[in-house]
Amino acid sequence: MRVIVFFDLPVDNAKLRRQYSKFRKFLINEGFIMMQESVYSKLALNGSVVASIKEKLNKNRPKYGLVQMLIITEKQYSRIEFITGQSENKTLNNTDRTVII
Repeated sequence: MRVIVFFDLPVDNAKLRRQYSKFRKFLINEGFIMMQESVYSKLALNGSVVASIKEKLNKNRPKYGLVQMLIITEKQYSRIEFITGQSENKTLNNTDRTVII
């Protein structure tokens, strides 16, 4: 499953900009990856992980603005079509952290 978070937060003054920055940093620290500006996604293994993510989002949501969450399957996510631009793969393909048992 994939959790996608969309948000549109006001940044009219310093306090609102801090809330925006705090929410964005929260998403990154929770393992979300930016797909586009204000669109972040995270892989979830099952429904209980999704529930945990939802609970954390509710606890850390900003006071103002719009935050939306969409849950889709990996099969649905893999069907994303790029109209303009291309995918950025930030996955490192190396064995630096491989553990051999």
